[in-house]
Amino acid sequence: MSFAAKAHEFWIAPDEHLISTSDDVVATLRVGQDFKGNSLAYLPQNFRRFDYAIAGRIAPVKGRLGDRPALRMDAPGDGLMVIIHETDDLTITWDDFARFEAFVKHKDAAWVLEAHKARGLSQEGVQEVYSRYAKSLVGIGSAQGADIVAGLETEIVALENPYTGNMSDGIDVRVLYQGDPRANEQVEVYERSARGYLSVFTVRTNRNGVARVPVKAGARYMLDAVVLREPSAKMANQRGVVWESLWANLTFGVPAD
Repeated sequence: MSFAAKAHEFWIAPDEHLISTSDDVVATLRVGQDFKGNSLAYLPQNFRRFDYAIAGRIAPVKGRLGDRPALRMDAPGDGLMVIIHETDDLTITWDDFARFEAFVKHKDAAWVLEAHKARGLSQEGVQEVYSRYAKSLVGIGSAQGADIVAGLETEIVALENPYTGNMSDGIDVRVLYQGDPRANEQVEVYERSARGYLSVFTVRTNRNGVARVPVKAGARYMLDAVVLREPSAKMANQRGVVWESLWANLTFGVPAD
């Protein structure tokens, strides 16, 4: 992968994906590349939503301004905890069109280049607005339960519980956009092995928006799927942008044998 093709992912990184009911849940918001990145503080002005879900209830993550890590709380119960985070909109200017071209190709959205030309847009100073939709799975105690459809503009939903299910044949996930399955779409998978080695590969969703991700015992995973679209007229007028990207992200671990 060339440097120009790389993009900065945003994800939720729990200190531990499996904890006891007497432990604290600690998770860092990170932005970076190759499953490594900088820690972001708890800054409500930078996000539209920061919640957790467990045992059928959803509640906001409570923090103090500037907290780092952004989430530190008592375990809220026994079961599968889903952490949910939605950023505010941010903008980027692509001064080098070749980098923009590499980015959209890397995210399996080469159609954007023809659409850019067809819309008569300049290749100089391409303005893009983007937002992030991240989830993370933490098993507490028995870790029983299931991921939820959180109602995000785009999201990745685990169809199996990685802490209690049989992962020998991988884990099935569904990619959604505006609540509907995204068929034949790319999911980028970052695998950090128990020894710390990183592997990056892609899988594709089927017509039902479901992709099967092969997993290994003791590894941590980050899944990423990006929607590229034309911005609304209101967004384009307010921010002067010509493209919009929406990033769905899911992190989880797989127990060691």
